[in-house]
Amino acid sequence: MPPKDHHGARVQRILLRSGKSPYDVVPIEEALHRDVFATNSGNLIFSDAAHKILETPDTEVVSNGIRTDVSAAARINEEYDAFVVPLANAFRPSFEQQLKRLTRLIGRLRIPVVVLGVGAQTGLTYDPARLKPIEPTVREFVSAVLDRSASIGVRGEFTETYLKDMGFRDVEVIGCPSLFLYGKELAVSKRQPELSAASRIAVNGSHSAVRSQGLDRIIRHTHERYPHLRFIGQNLSDARQLHWRDLSDPNGRITAMPTHPDHPMYREDKVRVYVDPITWIDDLRPFDFSFGSRIHGNIAALLAGTPATVLCGDSRTLELCRYFGVPHRRIDQLPEDPGALDPARLYEEADFAELTGGHQERFERFTGFLDRNGLRNTFTHGDGGAAFDARMRSLAFPAGIRPWNDADIASLTSRFGWLHSRIAELAVDNAKLKRELKRAANPAVASAPTSVYRKARRVVGRPIRRALQSGR
Repeated sequence: MPPKDHHGARVQRILLRSGKSPYDVVPIEEALHRDVFATNSGNLIFSDAAHKILETPDTEVVSNGIRTDVSAAARINEEYDAFVVPLANAFRPSFEQQLKRLTRLIGRLRIPVVVLGVGAQTGLTYDPARLKPIEPTVREFVSAVLDRSASIGVRGEFTETYLKDMGFRDVEVIGCPSLFLYGKELAVSKRQPELSAASRIAVNGSHSAVRSQGLDRIIRHTHERYPHLRFIGQNLSDARQLHWRDLSDPNGRITAMPTHPDHPMYREDKVRVYVDPITWIDDLRPFDFSFGSRIHGNIAALLAGTPATVLCGDSRTLELCRYFGVPHRRIDQLPEDPGALDPARLYEEADFAELTGGHQERFERFTGFLDRNGLRNTFTHGDGGAAFDARMRSLAFPAGIRPWNDADIASLTSRFGWLHSRIAELAVDNAKLKRELKRAANPAVASAPTSVYRKARRVVGRPIRRALQSGR
């Protein structure tokens, strides 16, 4: 029987593609082990916002997890009324296989499928040539979605043109759900007349921007002049470098990244990575300014009411900044002199009139898109997110991940306690696998469980070896 609310009305059940539910409090070690934010913590900002927006008294929102299980289609058809898919830069070559799996799943669904804010990723010139090889995959995905919805919601102007040039007409520019976390309200203002050495400044950036787009010089310049600077990373590799000093990822070779243990900001405890958007946004509230190449790193600041400027490095950031009126500069047009990009100058130039003045109209466009696709929202059909916010404030989320510069007992206890529990779990699994091996008459069958165990042993063994090698 479908669930009903306290008035006896049928509750709409929405399956939401997201790494985890906003209400899931996951310890740091477990969050990194499971990769709850799908390699980039910015994903959780827009999926948490979508969850809040769609949750009404007569709508239940359930997180699907980020991995696509095509075999779950029959169960999804049976248990849910709609499948909602918030996406970011999904139209890019490196995401093609995931997009194909998502298309296979959608092709088996009989319920509405609604895509929120998908984007195509190319360079700052908006040249779609690099996307030509994946065009058949994109076409199949969009066709499958539009067979099950009134329209598809895209991030901005470039993605709209890209899809319309393929012949699709039911394309709506709605931006990203993240900036509608508080509905039609978005209060961003300069709390200080100008920045000084005493100002609290947040900086963010991708590994590619640091490695090849000049962001390393800008960070170095800012670090020398602003003692209260903090770098906020977003990648899973950033988080593992902070928590485990894990340099096994290729990103571990980029020593100019403040999340690298050799960087002075790491040693000075001026780096963070967040597993939960609520702690991320809260920590940015007292800051005076945020800047860098990460779009959702700066959206987190704007949601906190903190002024921000985005240094755009590709079409996905540029089209979103243009749509929302977020202050931005093109990273390919930055001056050679890093002093010309001093935060004080960026802060002085930043104008938030378009961002805040046009926000209500953009919000109404977004909720209109939801209405046309049969989705209710908390700001029109609910309590404006009050229950969501109250529940979030009742939960104790882990603080931002800090650099592992400690050798104190508490620091060691949390890490090795988790490792000990993982080893215990693996011991149980190993005993089970050994029993299965004894029962298995076919040697070919017997070899598979052994490889699973060895792989699990390597996963847990790496942090242990790194800790022992570092003398902790």
